Amino acid sequence: MTIAYVNGEFVEEQNAKISIFDRGFLFADGVYEVISVLRGKLIDAEPHYARLQRSLDALSIASPLEQAALNNVLLELVKQNDFDEGMVYFQVTRGAANRQFHFPDPPGPSSLIAFILPLKLIDRPEEITGVKVVSTEEIRWKRRDIKSIGLLAQCLGKQQAAEQGCHEALMVEDGMVTEGTSSNAYIVKDDVIITRPLSNKILAGVTRKAMLALAKEQDMRIEERLFSLEEAYAADEACITAASNFIMPVVEIDGHQIGSGKPGPIVTRLRELYIHLALHD
Repeated sequence: MTIAYVNGEFVEEQNAKISIFDRGFLFADGVYEVISVLRGKLIDAEPHYARLQRSLDALSIASPLEQAALNNVLLELVKQNDFDEGMVYFQVTRGAANRQFHFPDPPGPSSLIAFILPLKLIDRPEEITGVKVVSTEEIRWKRRDIKSIGLLAQCLGKQQAAEQGCHEALMVEDGMVTEGTSSNAYIVKDDVIITRPLSNKILAGVTRKAMLALAKEQDMRIEERLFSLEEAYAADEACITAASNFIMPVVEIDGHQIGSGKPGPIVTRLRELYIHLALHD
């Protein structure tokens, strides 16, 4: 029996329901976060809460809970499900209101839901083999820095990847890689880690922030700049980061072998460091 959280109540999953008038359902008028769980512990929770608040502020949605209360809800959800490894998903929408495009006035209460997603995060075969990705056209809106629940473009990209037997799709705009459908993207060339700088073009990934901090601690060279798909094909190493992947090596892009075709030393080292920190911090 899986327990979910819906607007103040912990309920069995089959009883977790929201109104058909919820603006998240009607307009994708909401935001979300996903926090990884290892050995029952929330990983990098604080920056996820900070990013959630930033997204809420950008859309003028009132937070339904203070950060401490939200953290308690997620911890209780993990406890009630006896949850050891995977993801906790939580979503805030503007709530239920008559269907009209402008915001309700006066605003009603925001809606908060949360549930668990069992997933193996470490000791995965992909750590050894690396993953294959494909490229896809960037068709999202202009505020990609907001972690909106409007994810249809990402779903189309992810489906394209799945149909080609690949793990992820890298979105490309004007010849330059922005990010993955659910990840940030990196290449390594001549021992330099290259990734697109933060802007409204990409999401400020929590795992991205942690990985770059680890790289700096190891005196690894980093360049935050745009890189092309052609540069990616010619990279020595490549990887993607996300709460659901941690740091995942990429060994093929659009059928082009990356480096030796196996996870490279820099990406492998960063993944080892990240997992060690997650388990022992």
